[in-house]
Amino acid sequence: MKTRAAVLAGPGKPFEITELDLDGPKDGEVLIRYVAAGLCHSDLHLTDGDLVPRFPIVGGHEGAGVIEEVGTGVTKVAPGDHVVCSFIPSCGTCRYCSTGRQSICDMGAGILNGTMPDGTFRFHGGGEDFGAMCMIGTFSQYATISQYSVVKVDDWLPLETAVLAGCGVPTGWGSAVYAGGVRAGDTVVVYGIGGIGINAVQGARHAGAANIVAVDPVAFKREKALELGATHAFGDADEALAKVMELTWGQGADQALVTVGVVEEGVVGAAFNAIGKGGTLVVTGLAHPEKLTIHVSGAVLTLFEKTIKGTLFGSANPQYDIPRLLRLYDQGKLDLDALVTRRYTLDQVNEGYQDMRDGKNIRGVIVHEH
Repeated sequence: MKTRAAVLAGPGKPFEITELDLDGPKDGEVLIRYVAAGLCHSDLHLTDGDLVPRFPIVGGHEGAGVIEEVGTGVTKVAPGDHVVCSFIPSCGTCRYCSTGRQSICDMGAGILNGTMPDGTFRFHGGGEDFGAMCMIGTFSQYATISQYSVVKVDDWLPLETAVLAGCGVPTGWGSAVYAGGVRAGDTVVVYGIGGIGINAVQGARHAGAANIVAVDPVAFKREKALELGATHAFGDADEALAKVMELTWGQGADQALVTVGVVEEGVVGAAFNAIGKGGTLVVTGLAHPEKLTIHVSGAVLTLFEKTIKGTLFGSANPQYDIPRLLRLYDQGKLDLDALVTRRYTLDQVNEGYQDMRDGKNIRGVIVHEH
């Protein structure tokens, strides 16, 4: 079949809307009609050269839609099911899935190559193969993807909102609750209030943090953080540090969560200084893999027993946590509606990303037209 998709041909280039040929589902695969796709900063890492995929590639790794067709051997879903895609597949049987760490499933090894688990492609055009970002390529009207990339959700949920549970919500929420281990009464600092950081704020609030300090240079984002659970918000890391020390009587924060769009050495250093003895620094944001962005005092790390750790997908388990978080939303205990600043058509994808760069959006969402 044919599908319209937003494609990246190489680094430094904008998305181009292209009609592609799409293969049908093979064994273990499903055909999905995407309803919505989130505009996440990780796709900008491809255009900016921080992550180097195989080009050309269909963008988008936050998606929700309806299953149209299933291949042989598919047991997880059936045609008509509403699903949210996980940008990290989970096979359920590898060493990591079987020990409750689906976020680092071995099947995710090829997500920047854009191939299916068997190493082949489903998007084609002009005599060449097109990859799919994170094996799902949500900036396409339709896609053929692995059943291990989909999670069935309640069919009464609005997919143009539930789509956020495919990346930003669990990544941010889990950065606080799982990777950070936030507990009742803790003091938490969140650096960067975008689609991930705002959910780190919500996660810290759910966990019972006494003080949640948001740091972002954009006033609109600081205001949104205060609306969704932050107790204090600052545009500058030094101001935030002074407040943290005041709030904790000089002991420092329990957790510092780095959720900025591009991680630099300065923000990591600020976060490290903000945590006290026994504190945890969680690095969720990305930078170029070859760039060394963590430089701290080894003596302080040892003497203060501080912890620095990375997290992918918020160390959450997609098959469990996506439905779990959406149930919290359904019960009014997790705000997803307030996260969507603006909706776009597929043709407006570059405009949506420019709005992100300009600090206008917490989260933009593409609503597909069919």
